[in-house]
Amino acid sequence: MKLYSGDLSPYSARVRMQIYAKGLSDIVIERPASFGTPKFREDFPIGRIPVLDLGDGDVMPESEVISEYLEEIHPQPSLLGATPRESAHIRTLARIGDIYIMNNMFMLSPQSRAKTRNEGIVELLGGQVVRNVKALDRMIGRDGFACCGRLTLADCAIVPGLFLVENVLPTTGVDNPIPAAGNVAAYWAAIQRNEHAARVLAELHRGLEERRELIRSGAFEKMMAASKAAMEAAERA
Repeated sequence: MKLYSGDLSPYSARVRMQIYAKGLSDIVIERPASFGTPKFREDFPIGRIPVLDLGDGDVMPESEVISEYLEEIHPQPSLLGATPRESAHIRTLARIGDIYIMNNMFMLSPQSRAKTRNEGIVELLGGQVVRNVKALDRMIGRDGFACCGRLTLADCAIVPGLFLVENVLPTTGVDNPIPAAGNVAAYWAAIQRNEHAARVLAELHRGLEERRELIRSGAFEKMMAASKAAMEAAERA
């Protein structure tokens, strides 16, 4: 199998952390050469990463779907619960990391490089992130893991979300809420010492520095403009 991924993609990071934690050495991880082009969208209609290539033209999009699939075909070591109720709790925390934090940060992040910020967007999405970090503070584990006293799919989703909160949210003019959320702050300090989380965080930091260099050089703006023009031309064809 092959996982189409990117260092700075938080959704890809979620799946990569799961792959590392489960020790799945038979999955090749690479950035698709056609990403951001009409060809990529032609091959993968959603147009986003990660995508899991199962071989023989069978591909699977969406990080949550991929995570559940990998858990089903490689049940050991389990990143779900020992009981259905534990698994439900793990999935709840994973949804907070994915939908309530990561997705809001994904939509908010363009404001970090906007020449003129849309303060309405910043207030709406930034406010949602702050609110949901507070919600997470009431639900997060107190022993260095999101729950169950061990690494689970919840950690895989929360880690990239908190990375964005710490490193991207302040660049939109919204203060990082993690230090003020005591339980989340303690979790964040502890989970970064986990080998699998640390590996994914190193990749995310590498991707962020590459992105910032592209932005500083002006190359990123040109890439985005070229990609937009190519997509529009493909839609008109």
